[in-house]
Amino acid sequence: MHFDKPTYTVRRSRKKEIPKGLYTKDPVSGDIVFNKEVEDNHMVAPKSGHHFPIGARARIAGLCDPGTFAETDAGVKSSDPLKFVDSQPYPERIKRYERESGLPEAVVCGTGRILGLEVSVAVMDFRFCGGSLGAASGEKITRAIELATKRKIPCIIFSASGGARMQEGIYSLMQMAKTSAALGRLAQAGVPFISVLTNPTMGGVSASFATLGDVILAEPGALIGFAGARVIKDTTKQTLPVGFQTAEFLLKHGLIDQIVGRLEMRERIAAILFALHLKKKPSPSAQVRA
Repeated sequence: MHFDKPTYTVRRSRKKEIPKGLYTKDPVSGDIVFNKEVEDNHMVAPKSGHHFPIGARARIAGLCDPGTFAETDAGVKSSDPLKFVDSQPYPERIKRYERESGLPEAVVCGTGRILGLEVSVAVMDFRFCGGSLGAASGEKITRAIELATKRKIPCIIFSASGGARMQEGIYSLMQMAKTSAALGRLAQAGVPFISVLTNPTMGGVSASFATLGDVILAEPGALIGFAGARVIKDTTKQTLPVGFQTAEFLLKHGLIDQIVGRLEMRERIAAILFALHLKKKPSPSAQVRA
């Protein structure tokens, strides 16, 4: 007896794709977390505490009392003094950095209040040309320091940089001396300077204003150094210590004073400034971060 083989119809359905931009993988725990949850936590992973990169304006919003920040020198932008061209002209690169970061330069400067205390703030943004130090960014940072000197208000600089901007050559390297000289005048005026090192703080920035603070703070896990670890290893022919150039390693060896998480940074900076015997005390009506 013969039986026909049964036929089956297989229903094919398109595999549902996870919408892009909703989730992020925590590089420490391996967990998949909602982007919105991380953003609401100031770009800090809720469980592991990993610090994701954060933009300058978002950082300022989490630092200053609401509605108190006033930007200064927003019109200072990069020029092309050397007519530099590699794979594309330097001005075209600058336009791309502006589109990608939404910023005119690698640093945002201004004045604001932290728990009622007026401060001059400069915050670098790695999204703009790797936060590199060029003539414009150096000028803006110098002006922020000079404003602090003039008004006798504390200066706070958040560094996030790969180093000097090679497309501007010596004009970029000059900013190391210019910013350091301005900090010397700030110190002579008896005005405090707090430097906050974030991931990464490298090259000419680490070799100048970033490590000249009266108090030097760093975010957990931040990469801090001058040359890269591979360059140092190849040059010295030495095996580098475990954790070399991390904030934790540098705290242990005395380069920085404290490691402070982003969620505690605002209150810690305020506490340090008040501890420096400033005449002003926290305002009872100062708005605190939610």
